Amino acid sequence: MTSMVAPQTGGAALDRRARTYQVRTYGCQMNVHDSERLSGLLEAAGYQRADEGADADVVVFNTCAVRENADNKLYGNLSHLAPRKHAEPDMQIAVGGCLAQKDRETVLRKAPWVDVVFGTHNIGSLPALLDRARHNRVAQVEIAEALQEFPSALPASRESSYAAWVSISVGCNNTCTFCIVPALRGKEVDRRPGDVLAEVRSLVDQGVLEITLLGQNVNAYGVSFADRDQPRDRGAFATLLRACGSIDGLERVRFTSPHPAEFTDDVIEAMAETPNVCPTLHMPLQSGSDRILRAMRRSYRAERYLGIIERVRAAIPHAAITTDLIVGFPGETEEDFQATLDVAAAARFATAFTFQYSKRPGTPAADLDGQIPKAVVSERYQRLIELQERISLEENAAQIGGTVELLVATGEGRKDASTARMSGRARDGRLVHFAPGGTEQIRPGDIVVTTVTGAAPHHLIADATLIEHRRTRAGDAHAAGRKPRTGVGLGMPGLGAPEARPEAVGCTR
Repeated sequence: MTSMVAPQTGGAALDRRARTYQVRTYGCQMNVHDSERLSGLLEAAGYQRADEGADADVVVFNTCAVRENADNKLYGNLSHLAPRKHAEPDMQIAVGGCLAQKDRETVLRKAPWVDVVFGTHNIGSLPALLDRARHNRVAQVEIAEALQEFPSALPASRESSYAAWVSISVGCNNTCTFCIVPALRGKEVDRRPGDVLAEVRSLVDQGVLEITLLGQNVNAYGVSFADRDQPRDRGAFATLLRACGSIDGLERVRFTSPHPAEFTDDVIEAMAETPNVCPTLHMPLQSGSDRILRAMRRSYRAERYLGIIERVRAAIPHAAITTDLIVGFPGETEEDFQATLDVAAAARFATAFTFQYSKRPGTPAADLDGQIPKAVVSERYQRLIELQERISLEENAAQIGGTVELLVATGEGRKDASTARMSGRARDGRLVHFAPGGTEQIRPGDIVVTTVTGAAPHHLIADATLIEHRRTRAGDAHAAGRKPRTGVGLGMPGLGAPEARPEAVGCTR
């Protein structure tokens, strides 16, 4: 715990403690990584992460606006904090992320006890906004309309000692009719390759073994570099993948998510020829119906999509391919839905993230005719789940008897304590619950090799004797409680360290 010294009174220094914080995250990987930056910003400003289960002095909600119930979830959680805010006026509540960007005027009207509202483009402002709200005793709302600073320039307090997100772009230039993300995160902005690779090297130097390159549409990487004098380099993403292969100590490279319309063979070749690029691909399909894909403004068709899958499997035979699917898009007929089932059956996804269409105000699809009744959507959704569960189980069962190399993870198995198993991710991304055996301690971040003995739709079981256990620097870092940090800060003057609070005595609940 960091202690702060107040001005001396009568020659005696009063011990004081730093204000604590908690970040609650909703939504996609982008939000998860943004929350790491919010944590890094707060810690750089003198705040301290609250202990698990403890009340924090500052609670930050990093919100998502993609699903229909996002609003209800946020305001329900805010209402739970209202009594505490009333009892403890010095505690602070901040709301950021996509829902804040979209509903900037609504948040304070529905929850006037909130202290700070900030958007997706100015997360670096959070510490200053908290200081200002505390000093002025009035809520602060700051929503930027364009990106102020590429988020990776901000300090980040990483959640994992062994795996890390690395943003290569933010924003999206696509116009999918169901998606509100481009309106909230703006046009695509790419980072220079040297900046990306410098961050990857920094993470590896701190013990990280696995990185995931992150973007709304990773295979469009490089589009924002192009101008009138410099044409777009459509091979920029494949080149970046190959460059990651030359970084000593980097054992695994993943990326998410590509767009089928721009997925090119040079990326497949880079995946197949770069040893540390993992044999896995998340390729959103959304619908198997060409008519619905057209209505979604998804500029590919089912035949092209299946052709990509076929070429990936020809180059990387054991690749695990996953996808996103939407059921009940406006105007979807039973014939359209059957086309989705047919493509799913042909593609044989390792797993699929399936969604019932959610009407989002501000998207073109929200105003389309032919909104599907909830009961019809639910029934179709259940049929899709049943098909995909069967395929996932069959694909996982085919792994029984094979050997897998696992990066040992933390907290991924709900039953691990009762079964005495640990969990890890195979190179193809599959979750494996394994029996550690032996007497040598296995830590998250270590590498083990074992044999698959059982399968379920969403995981594998490996109860065989371990073939290999390799202790790693990532495992050492996890055991020591060290997590990597990145980012150089904005270089902007702050308002000073947050006002310290007296050390609490007795129960604070």
